[in-house]
Amino acid sequence: MPNARSANAVRLEFAPGSLVQTNLSGAAFTGDWLWVAGDEACGLDRLRRLDPVGPETLRFGDVRDFPLAELLDLPGAADEEADLEGMAVADGWLWVVGSHGLKRKNAKADRSHADNARRLAKLALDGNRRLLACLPIEPDASGAPCLVRQAQDGRRALRLKGDAQTNLLTRALADDPHFGPYMAIPGKDNGFDIEGLAVDGNRMLLGLRGPVLRGWSALLEIAVEARADHLRLAPLDDSGTLVRKHFLQLDGLGVRDLHFCGDDLFILAGPTMVLNGDIRVFKWPAARPLLAANREPVRFESGLSESVPLPHGRGTNRAEAICTLPPGLTAANASWLVLYDAPGADRLDGAHTVFGDLLRRD
Repeated sequence: MPNARSANAVRLEFAPGSLVQTNLSGAAFTGDWLWVAGDEACGLDRLRRLDPVGPETLRFGDVRDFPLAELLDLPGAADEEADLEGMAVADGWLWVVGSHGLKRKNAKADRSHADNARRLAKLALDGNRRLLACLPIEPDASGAPCLVRQAQDGRRALRLKGDAQTNLLTRALADDPHFGPYMAIPGKDNGFDIEGLAVDGNRMLLGLRGPVLRGWSALLEIAVEARADHLRLAPLDDSGTLVRKHFLQLDGLGVRDLHFCGDDLFILAGPTMVLNGDIRVFKWPAARPLLAANREPVRFESGLSESVPLPHGRGTNRAEAICTLPPGLTAANASWLVLYDAPGADRLDGAHTVFGDLLRRD
């Protein structure tokens, strides 16, 4: 029998061969079923609600893998990580987005100074990182939600048009005065790094962990449409605007996740660099109608509220995913599920079980 945790703990039980294990970076619900993404895989896992253990409120397990290579024609190799960082369920679709950023090799304790210098100078781009896709959700014979390449009603899994080097979004930003210069800088160096996704119809918000510019964090607003075998950027207005920029005052933190709850937008924020520091949840009241009515290509928003701090450790327990709990999922006075990257020993139970948190929003 697994060790029982507090009522605030949410138990996620994976299997030895699961695509996703402990470094959780995205979460979304379809009823009693939880979808999770990890930043070191090229696929998603679905977990089913199970009876809780001891005083714990929620437990999920009976995991099933959904490799992206079985759902999409990927820009990179099937075994190349997608660095999925954002996820949202909307209108029968599961949307996912990769970081889109470059990565830099890190120094290692067992290497020489010369070797580490060479490692630290080496940049790479995994082709699947530049992925923005929608995946149809369809119930199987037992009623369990599944991701399919093509649904019976004709919906098809699609990704934003592009290849292993660029896509329509990175091309639209290449000459942007704010973000163009950061496209060639790795995400962990305050370079371009998408880590949040919120969907409203065919419009979506992409939250940037970096760059943070003079303390201002950024959301990119885009619209997409299906055309032929791909998604394409659609104009946001009659002027043909493809990307709107929203700069937010998050006390110098970068965006780690986004989630609409009614008309409000909630923003999980943390350090943009590899730092141990504050991780907080901010609320942008009535963001949905404001964004729908907005016609400005660039906006600045400093009226955010409800800054809720979250626990974090030294090099561990970095909150990376937040989503609303479906109604009736738990009788506890909780509103959110929070999942963590680099979980510490306090969030692990054996090799394949990890714990998230329930968060109450008053």
